[in-house]
Amino acid sequence: MLKEWFDHIEFAYTWALGLLLLVPVLIIEYIRKGSKGQASMLVTTTHFIGDTGSLKVVMRHLPFVLRCLAIVCLVVALARPQKKYTEENTNGEGIDIILCFDISGSMTERDFQPNRLEAAKEVASEFVKQRPGDRIGITIFSNQSFTLCPLTTDHNAVLTQIRNIQSGYLQDEGTAIGSGLATSVDRLRASQSKSKIVVLLTDGVDFGGTIPPDIARDMAKLYKVKVYTVGVGSEKEIEEVANTPFGPVRQTKKLEYNEKLLQDLATQTGAQYFHALDRDALEKIYASINQLEKSQVEITSYNRFTDEYLPLLLAGLALLLLEIVLRYTVFRKFP
Repeated sequence: MLKEWFDHIEFAYTWALGLLLLVPVLIIEYIRKGSKGQASMLVTTTHFIGDTGSLKVVMRHLPFVLRCLAIVCLVVALARPQKKYTEENTNGEGIDIILCFDISGSMTERDFQPNRLEAAKEVASEFVKQRPGDRIGITIFSNQSFTLCPLTTDHNAVLTQIRNIQSGYLQDEGTAIGSGLATSVDRLRASQSKSKIVVLLTDGVDFGGTIPPDIARDMAKLYKVKVYTVGVGSEKEIEEVANTPFGPVRQTKKLEYNEKLLQDLATQTGAQYFHALDRDALEKIYASINQLEKSQVEITSYNRFTDEYLPLLLAGLALLLLEIVLRYTVFRKFP
């Protein structure tokens, strides 16, 4: 809880925190004086008396502890802790973007590290962070399609939803590219933005679903939606271990990839097709899209601060008062 508080706090007078060095100095001096004040004479006639320490003796250091805590609270209050709030005003016109993820079983192939889908999620998250002012939404598809996040400027919500994407989320297996694209276009259909794009990420092997890819492509053309297609994977052969009744068996598997379909979807809608063979290529592809689709947005940030020193000031004064009361009542010393 204390760490969380400091994570959101800034100090107006950071130099004042240097006064905290007084605390260890006071502790060293207190220990030094205490060691000098201890009796060094052994009275032989009282050695048989057991430990007679009362609660008062045991707690004799309490006033000093309270004083140290009071100093800490007062010094931190003097440094004027403030909670920072950042407000942003956006001027201009952004772009409406739908990120369309293939989450079918084939997206778990490990020709990317750790697999195709996880690599795509990580790179897409970085893309979102570079698009301030744009409205971004997310659709996912396997055998059916689903809007995971509608268009929003709340990019924290978008990033959270991207992290939550998992293969098998929609249960039914398949790769309904047409359905996924149609759902994405539908999210943009009523948009008044001058620029509307879909970033479709898939391995390009279409099967299942109720809407053919060519129908979804025509919908995109009708509503002036550009479809940037990002093909992940290849037709290369990989080795995998399969479980059989006779135990694990290593076998060769040829990956599937439909490049022609993705090229057609992109070129017919006035966008571009990209092919990612590895994680580095995927990062460059998103960087290219970022350059091709630029927003005319000006963001002005305002920082607002609220003081948080009052609770610390009151706590410090209360501890100091308690220390004085205890020192001159319960722990009072008589000459």
